[in-house]
Amino acid sequence: MSEKAQYRHFQRLIGPHVTEKSHNAMGDNNQYTFRVSREATKVQVKDAIETIFDVQVVKVQVINRPSKAKRRGMRLGYKPGYRKAVVRLAEGQSLEAMDEA
Repeated sequence: MSEKAQYRHFQRLIGPHVTEKSHNAMGDNNQYTFRVSREATKVQVKDAIETIFDVQVVKVQVINRPSKAKRRGMRLGYKPGYRKAVVRLAEGQSLEAMDEA
């Protein structure tokens, strides 16, 4: 694979999204949660995960989280929204880097 194509895969994945709920899904359902770029589609996320981690992806679910209004005194601001992807791996496969976290 060309260097330019590999760079595009790294641009689509921002990083892991680790919460208590996502951590439980790792062990129970073999699902891993990542923050992804706003332009990334399900097919692009699947290709990126399979290329970077060398695993087989069964299913990808993408969720758009809206921005939230936050106040600090009289000032009103916004917490930025984000896009996350929940990736289910094939039976018997895992991401060792995520399991250690």
